[in-house]
Amino acid sequence: MDPAEYDLMDAAEQRMWWYRALHARVVAALRTESPNGPWLDVGCGTGGLLQRLAAAFPGQALHGLEYNSLAARRAAAKSGAQVVAGDAAALPFAAASFGALASMDVLCHAAVEQERALCEMRRVLRPGGLLVLNLPAFRWLHSAHDRRVHNARRYTAGEVRALLQTNGFAPRRIGYWNALLLPLMVAQRKLLARADDAASDVAPFPPWLNATLHGVTVAEAALFRLGLRYPAGGSVLAIARRA
Repeated sequence: MDPAEYDLMDAAEQRMWWYRALHARVVAALRTESPNGPWLDVGCGTGGLLQRLAAAFPGQALHGLEYNSLAARRAAAKSGAQVVAGDAAALPFAAASFGALASMDVLCHAAVEQERALCEMRRVLRPGGLLVLNLPAFRWLHSAHDRRVHNARRYTAGEVRALLQTNGFAPRRIGYWNALLLPLMVAQRKLLARADDAASDVAPFPPWLNATLHGVTVAEAALFRLGLRYPAGGSVLAIARRA
């Protein structure tokens, strides 16, 4: 990403409603699946997820990889994890090094070869190891935000399932989230910020609005735990095991 986008991420990811909601879902998946061994965040950005994992799982060995070396240093300082700079399609780790691997909105990036990256993720996971992926949903939602952060791909849940199965993973749960706020997302991206030079969605929000949006994501997650499944959403969250 552009350096300015890393700055925005670094400033926003602890408080912004979207990051908080995403990180909560990853924490919930890891609690449910209880994977062993060290965990790796591929494309860890400036370390927000690693910081959340360190707080939620004290003593858990955490590692990160980030292409941008400055962001990697920020992530290490923020989270206390062992973070290295490198390429998602050429992970600098030995085979079967990790019991779990998370990767948030990385395979969609223009600079990432998604099949090679998935092959590398499978290589460094132990047999039966856990993979947690988040990816942006629906090509028709491509917008100025995607151009700002260099997203080249958006996915349906079915496409994510097929991609994982083709590359040696056994899907466990794949579904949409950020569903209740999807109409607002469409309005923001397709009406209010449709110009080519519009800013990304990562920005400070007024506290009242940030709290309201986060509250909606909390309600959505509670409904999911009660059994409600969503036919669409802004993102696809996938949980799979290395076959």
